[in-house]
Amino acid sequence: MAFQPSSSSLGGHSMKLSPSERVPPIDLSTLQIASKVLEEQFTKDAQAIPELGEILPSGQASSSYSIFPDDIRIPFQKRKLVGIPESLFQYYSSTNVNSHMGLIPEIERVWISIDHKLFLWDYNDSQEINCFVDQPYVITHVGLVKPKKGLFIEEISHLLVLCTPVSVVLIALSFSTVPGTSTRFRKEVKLYATDLTISTEVEMTSVAGTPDGRIFMCGSQDGNLYELHYQETEGWFGKRIQLVNHSVGGMSSLLPRFTSTSSEDRIVSVTADPERDCLYTLTEKNVISLYKPTSSDKSVQHIQTLSNLYKAAQDKCPGSPAITPQTFQIISLHPISVLESRSGVQLLALTTNGVRLYFSPALSYGVSMQAFGARSLQLSHVRLPPSNLIHPDEQENPHRPPPTINPFSSTQVQPPRHSRPYVISTIDSSCYVDGLTISAQPGDVDTVDYLLCLSPDLTRIGSLDQLNLPQPAPQSTYSMYGGQNVSSRPPLTEYATLLSIPGRTWAMAPVPQKPIAADVAGMSVLNELATQVSEPPRQFMILTNVGVTFLVKRRALDYLKAVIEELQSEGNVQPIIEFRDSFGRNQTCAMLLALTSGNTFLDGSDQTSSSISLGNSDLVAVAKQAFYDFGEKPIWSERTVYGKSEHQGTAIFSGRREGLALYFSRLVRPLWKARMVVAGPFNLQLAFQEARLITIQKNLYALKDLLDKNPHLFHSSPGDSTASRAPAMEQEAWKAEQASIAQLLSLMTRTIEALSFVLLLNDYHFGDIMTKCDVEIQKLVSSLTFEDLITTQNGLTVSRALVNVIIDQQIGQQISVDTISEVLQNRCGSFCSTDDVMLYKAKENIRKAVETSNAAEKQKWLSESLRLYQKGARILDLEKLREICGDFQLLNYAKGAIELPLVCARVFDSDNIGMDFWRSGANSDSPSRSAYEQRSQCYELILDSLSVFEQHINDPSSAKIPLSPEEHEAVKDHAYKLSFSSDDEMFQSTLYDWLISRQLADDLLEIRPPFLETHLKREPVSAEKYQLLWQFYVKDGQPLRAAEVLLALAESTEFQLQLDSRLEYLTLAVGNAKSHPVSARGRHETAIAFLTDLEEKLEVAQVQLEMYSTLLPHVNDAPEVGARVNALSSRLYTMSELYQDYAIPFDLPILKLICLHVAEHRDEVMLRQVWNQIFDQVVEQESDPLAQANQLSAILEKLGRRFYPSVFAFPLQLVTNLMVRFSLERKDILQSGWAPRTLARAGIPYLEIWDALHEMYESHIPPFNAQANVQAISSDIATLFTDWLEEVKRPNSSVDRGGFPVSRIDFAIDQYIAELHADRIETKAKYEAVKRQLRRNW
Repeated sequence: MAFQPSSSSLGGHSMKLSPSERVPPIDLSTLQIASKVLEEQFTKDAQAIPELGEILPSGQASSSYSIFPDDIRIPFQKRKLVGIPESLFQYYSSTNVNSHMGLIPEIERVWISIDHKLFLWDYNDSQEINCFVDQPYVITHVGLVKPKKGLFIEEISHLLVLCTPVSVVLIALSFSTVPGTSTRFRKEVKLYATDLTISTEVEMTSVAGTPDGRIFMCGSQDGNLYELHYQETEGWFGKRIQLVNHSVGGMSSLLPRFTSTSSEDRIVSVTADPERDCLYTLTEKNVISLYKPTSSDKSVQHIQTLSNLYKAAQDKCPGSPAITPQTFQIISLHPISVLESRSGVQLLALTTNGVRLYFSPALSYGVSMQAFGARSLQLSHVRLPPSNLIHPDEQENPHRPPPTINPFSSTQVQPPRHSRPYVISTIDSSCYVDGLTISAQPGDVDTVDYLLCLSPDLTRIGSLDQLNLPQPAPQSTYSMYGGQNVSSRPPLTEYATLLSIPGRTWAMAPVPQKPIAADVAGMSVLNELATQVSEPPRQFMILTNVGVTFLVKRRALDYLKAVIEELQSEGNVQPIIEFRDSFGRNQTCAMLLALTSGNTFLDGSDQTSSSISLGNSDLVAVAKQAFYDFGEKPIWSERTVYGKSEHQGTAIFSGRREGLALYFSRLVRPLWKARMVVAGPFNLQLAFQEARLITIQKNLYALKDLLDKNPHLFHSSPGDSTASRAPAMEQEAWKAEQASIAQLLSLMTRTIEALSFVLLLNDYHFGDIMTKCDVEIQKLVSSLTFEDLITTQNGLTVSRALVNVIIDQQIGQQISVDTISEVLQNRCGSFCSTDDVMLYKAKENIRKAVETSNAAEKQKWLSESLRLYQKGARILDLEKLREICGDFQLLNYAKGAIELPLVCARVFDSDNIGMDFWRSGANSDSPSRSAYEQRSQCYELILDSLSVFEQHINDPSSAKIPLSPEEHEAVKDHAYKLSFSSDDEMFQSTLYDWLISRQLADDLLEIRPPFLETHLKREPVSAEKYQLLWQFYVKDGQPLRAAEVLLALAESTEFQLQLDSRLEYLTLAVGNAKSHPVSARGRHETAIAFLTDLEEKLEVAQVQLEMYSTLLPHVNDAPEVGARVNALSSRLYTMSELYQDYAIPFDLPILKLICLHVAEHRDEVMLRQVWNQIFDQVVEQESDPLAQANQLSAILEKLGRRFYPSVFAFPLQLVTNLMVRFSLERKDILQSGWAPRTLARAGIPYLEIWDALHEMYESHIPPFNAQANVQAISSDIATLFTDWLEEVKRPNSSVDRGGFPVSRIDFAIDQYIAELHADRIETKAKYEAVKRQLRRNW
């Protein structure tokens, strides 16, 4: 492997995008695929490093360490020493002073007491010293606690607890962040005296506070557990204060207070565990007790006492020289964070010789402790100290191994012969955080202390996909005791080193740091590999009588820099290869990428710096080349089934791609799954501080800048001649890798812009912007993560809405759109597209139109506004469109108010899905309905505009811009003209319906727009539409089509029409059909046939109406009768239906005659039955023969006039026969001539009556074979001749005189007289009179 240093170096980081990459199209699917890659990396990081409980097997002991003689891998390094300020030494007035000191990292201060004076020294800004001298006693101990809520003013954030031999004093404290002397900020502290002071007989020490403000401590002389209780009386600082001794009273526990201690044992320290809301105490005799503060303000619950810990530890590692009665002394307790050990390791105890005891909740403990709100603990693991530490003097003058020795290869490396192995024995101070342990013991000389520094060796405990990881050498000391490791993870291995610092140690503490990146996706806080590029390294402060020494944790990145520097200085390639083997290819590539691109956290020396750290150009060049060479090639893995290739497979990506994905994921991990906003005191506010977002963005931009300038990093080498001839499978692998890298780059660009966008929101006061968004957007924003903002449709919706608010806000301040859009597009182009800019410019043009008084100018601005809105229509939403149409209405701009919604309707439904849904009837719940509804809502806006323009005419005061009545009329006419000229069929249909609903159908028929006919014929049909349609055809000169529509209307069963209305439509249909011109469209024969059919249907309908009128009085006779009668009015029936369903069931002879007549159905038998029934009904109804005759006359006259000469309903011979028979039966009562006279009145010609009578006269068929009956018929004929002759003679007679058969009558009279009976004198006289008249007149 060869490294060729590159001469190129990274330039400055300008955050402005180049024009070519100004606004890339947003491909959500690509972004989501890339986001899934990040998710995979999050998962890998979460699984790579185990949590503490997995590497400390319960019930066992361990002592595996990695100790190196060289300085490449020492886990900590001294960053700086800040000396105690000279100004403090003036207070040492004599050598006989009482002085104590300690650290208060929460407020960034060291406390120093000199007799009764208290000094707070800002170790970050060494000139700043606060002083408190308002009490007279020697101060021996100081603690910082949280105040109780509600007892102090809001500014008071903490209380200082001052312990003296005779009192305890509380001092209120507030601090605020102010600019410091350099680029960093410092905390300004203010002290406030209180009257919360209490005298004590015992000196207090080891103060511990709880989050809710309770204060615990122990007595130096009696070793009891005390609580300092205070409460409000009146005023700000007027409090009642008392000291409660929990060791001798005031405890509410039912359990024994101490189960294994004696009165001689004293508590020496109290430690609070705020995460679990409990307290631990440690006694001189290594007894640990667990307490739980109760809800009562002055009591605690004693949960458990752990004693005999020496025996318990010895059982786990029998025979270990580190555990002896003489050396087993616990000096400190350290609670372990829940984040560090989710499986339950809870407490760490450290002994003077470096043995660490780990305690976990017991699985069971006699009586359940759950009732008391805490679980009892048991010793779960013993960690022995390193046995062959290198003396600090040797470490600081490192023995560099020759190139053949691998500094990464084994644990417990044997130091050179001249070195002095060092054994820890007298630790007196310690601190612990996130798996890191620092402890101090006196050095070989009085002026020096030695620090034992321990940190996990991630290469040993992690699953980092290492391929060539060297196996550790066999342990020369104890490695595991007490059984097998049940965890699948290897046990804990730690780096160990000794460092020397000047002075004697008084206190030590970790520099406060919130773990931002670790507390995400269940990742272990031990996983420094994941957090080293997104947060500063851990730092520790060691306070000595010389000053404060700062230790900084060295991370894998720092080791990598060291091996590259060695490669540069000595040309030794082996260490970097072995680094790759130890950490794995992908992890190494990710770290090399960080070194090559630069990162704000590369230089761990200063936490406050937010600028990109880059090594020298040579180091960057080596790192870049190593990234390329270590990355190797992607591989194509083809799937095979039963030994046959399916020609399908997946790419196994190269280390370069994996390193890129890993590094990218680690940069964005702190925010990717985090909510974008949180609820603030007044409204929503951004969840992340601006500085944090800027840092992430800088690191992302540095990475993107590197990739943009060095695209070859992800290609095969140009000198690789095999690349172009690579097998097809290898080419597939390269193709897949290039596609994945392109997706990651796309996501990176979008993420950088998203951060710019969020920062921009902050600049424009995010809280104010949110108050101007509608409720739906506010809900979306509150649920949105950064990932959602970047990769989802909801993110696009939200960002567009927020940009709209910003633009509106700025336009409202008279700032031009071009200015705002340039800012947006430069900073976050994909969040402000050219379409967006068009819309903003369009809005600005409307504003200009409002402001100008020049009509031509106004028209120009409005036209330009409409043009821009039409171009950007695809990103308009309905609310925005409604707002724009409102602007156009106010400005009386009909063209915009009509045309823009029409364009939007087309754009919203570009595939015509909604139009097709409408054409299909729009009556289902298919997915197409939403497109249809969007179109409809656009049309509603046009109708609203038409209404507004009409209202301006009717009520000129409603117009914001006053115009003359003529101008308002012109605006309205123009709007209607534009509406009717649209070729959008669905809109036209909507418009017609709207006009019809406003009783403007007649106007619509006069205009006859092109789509009206289609609209009126469209489903669903209605009676109103059909009525308009036939009128449309009449006005359009198509009477035959009008007749067809009228027929359809009359015959329809869908519409609730009255029977007389149906009859009216049929009558109109007949009239229109008759109006059809002979030559029109060559449909003459069809028209005649249609007319004939219409006339027949009209005739049947008339029968139906008559039948209905006849039956209507019977509608209430019975339910079934009423239903049958009502049904007769619901539709048109055929003649057959009328006869079968009504005439026959209701047995109405006249209705039967009507049916037979109209149907022209000849049935002699049926006809005879009907007529017989008519006569029988009359006879049955009336008993008086004369009344019978009169009623029958009336009926026969009516039927004759109606039906004659129909042989189907009024067969004259049959009717005459029945009449004559009727009269013969009543010849004594009825006058002769009743039958012929009734027939004559019915309109039957006299000649026809005579022929009928004469036929009976001559027939001799019974009863006309009886002579008396024949004579009676002769009398009827005589009467008929007399009446006939009179009618002929009458002026203006309807009987034709010329057609009167004189000779035939004359001849017949002779026959009748000759055959007349002698007693028929009157009849004979009539015959003779007629004869005389005939002679006289003819």
